[in-house]
Amino acid sequence: MVIHVINFIPHISTVSVKVGVIVFPGSNCDRDMYHVLTDVFNLNTQYFWHEKSLPKNIDAVVLPGGFSYGDRLRAGIIAAHSPIISDVKKLAKQGIPILGVCNGFQILVESGLLPGVLLKNDSLNFMCKWTNLIVKNVTTPFTNKLKLNQKIPIPIANGEGRYFVDEQISKKLKKNNQIVFSYENYVNGSMEQIAGVCNEDGNVVGMMPHPERAAEKEINPNDNKPSSLIFESLIQSIGVKN
Repeated sequence: MVIHVINFIPHISTVSVKVGVIVFPGSNCDRDMYHVLTDVFNLNTQYFWHEKSLPKNIDAVVLPGGFSYGDRLRAGIIAAHSPIISDVKKLAKQGIPILGVCNGFQILVESGLLPGVLLKNDSLNFMCKWTNLIVKNVTTPFTNKLKLNQKIPIPIANGEGRYFVDEQISKKLKKNNQIVFSYENYVNGSMEQIAGVCNEDGNVVGMMPHPERAAEKEINPNDNKPSSLIFESLIQSIGVKN
């Protein structure tokens, strides 16, 4: 009997990718993010409770929006001391793509993974509306398929979204190309209209607006393609194709 051996090369698909969505007490955009990553972009996504550990072989991590711990003390500060954040810090050092959206951005700032602080909006009110972002950095894992100065129609929903740094850090952000997104128009008093920044290595990105709420035609009254490119950039960065 002759046995034929066939060399099998598996097809690379997004199904093999592991993306972790971290859930804190008070997260309320975790399911939105999970839906977009899983159902829209076909990524193998898993929830991870804030008291658990992250697997070493994970490909990307997302900290979603919401009101972790009810924004007690200040937004993101308690969640920044959750057990899972130590794993997030280790993965950040390894170059794993990490995205924080809204409250996730606040947590990344409070944990020291990103520079700056997020203060109450200058209106002192919660803001929920559509605005436009301008892309300022196309070298991160979440922006490599976007174009410099490209406009992104996107919703914001926050009460503490006013980004601030001192003059010294501001100069450093510009020098290191760490400003990722800015608002097209005046929104909430953020310094120089900054809406999103990254760490010096570029793999950790935080943004106040919600790309998961703008990536589908059905819920985007303007143009869903730019927000979709944020997720498509991630897919390209972690080495898989649709």
